[in-house]
Amino acid sequence: MADLKLSVLDLVPVREGGTVSEALAEAASLAKTAEDLGYNRFWVAEHHGMEGIAGAAVSVVLAHIGNATSRIRLGAGGIMLPNHNPLVIAEQFGALDALFPGRIDLGLGRAPGADQRIMRALHKDIHQAAESFPTDVVELQLHFAGDARLPLQATPGLGAKPEMWILGSSLFGAQLAAMLGLPYAFASHFAPDHLDAALTLYRERFQPSERLDKPYVMAAINVIAADTDEEAVLLASSMDQSFVRLRTGSPGKLPPPVPGYRESLHPSSLAMLDHMRQVSAIGSVKTVRERLAAFRARTGADELIVSGSTFDPALRHRSLALTMEALQADLAVPA
Repeated sequence: MADLKLSVLDLVPVREGGTVSEALAEAASLAKTAEDLGYNRFWVAEHHGMEGIAGAAVSVVLAHIGNATSRIRLGAGGIMLPNHNPLVIAEQFGALDALFPGRIDLGLGRAPGADQRIMRALHKDIHQAAESFPTDVVELQLHFAGDARLPLQATPGLGAKPEMWILGSSLFGAQLAAMLGLPYAFASHFAPDHLDAALTLYRERFQPSERLDKPYVMAAINVIAADTDEEAVLLASSMDQSFVRLRTGSPGKLPPPVPGYRESLHPSSLAMLDHMRQVSAIGSVKTVRERLAAFRARTGADELIVSGSTFDPALRHRSLALTMEALQADLAVPA
C-alpha cells in the first residue's frame, strides 16, 4: 500500500440551511486540507439542476479552488462532454492550465450529469451527442495539440497540457481509454456493477500512447472515517439520505445525520442503498484501513479517489485526515 496514491472527489455539497457561497468556500478549504495532508488530486464533478450540489460550473469552481491551493492537482471528475462543444472545453481548460500550469486534470465522461431536462435546457440531442463522445474526445486532443486540420484554434487552449482521463461506469469508457492510451477512472462509488470487468478490459486492450506507456487505473470509493465505527455510520447517514431522496425523486440539500437511519428504511430502499454503497469504507481508522486494503487488492488500482460528504464540514476535514492515517498505517488485508 505504500505506493498507493489517494485523491479526493468533492461534490461541493450545499447543506440544509446553507448557501452556495458557503459550499464553494468550503470546497476551497477542503482542498487546502487535502493538499496539506498529501492527497494527490482534488476533483469536482459536473452535475446540473440539483440544489444540493454547487459544482455545476466546474471550470469556474476549479479556478476558485486553484487560488486557495498551491500544489495539489485540480481536475474535473468529470466534464460531461456531450453537454459541451469541445472547443469551449479546450478554451476553459486551456485557461486553467495557464493559471495553474502542471496541475490540471481533465476527466471526461459521456453521461449528461442530470435527468432528461438537461437536453431541453442545453438545446442539444444528448443521446446523439453521447454517440459522438469518442470523436469529441479526439477533437479535444487536437485542439490542445493545435492540429492544422481544425477550422479554429482554441485560444487559450493551444499548447495546453491538462492531463486527460476517461471516466466510466461501464465497459464503453474502458474500451475508449484503452484505445486512446489514456488513464481510466471508474465510478465505483455509485456504480459498482461493472468494476471488475471494466478494469480487466481496459488493461487487456490498452494501447500505449505518447501520454501513457502502460495502463493507469483510479477507482472511486466512498470513505467516511471517524473515531469509531458507530460515529462514521452516523455521519454517513447524511449522504445516505441524499442518495435515497435522489433515487426516489425528491432530491435536496445535504441533510443532517439521523441516528438509526438505515434501520428506518423500507427493505427495498435499503437494498438499493446497500447495492450502490457496496464500494465503501465507513468506520474507524482500523475499519477504513482494512477496507481500503481489500479494495486495492481487488482492483490493483494505482490510485484511489475518495468520495463522501458530511453535514458538519469540519468532520469531513477530520475524515480526510483519518483516511490518510489509515493509508500510512500497516495495511494488511484481513484474513
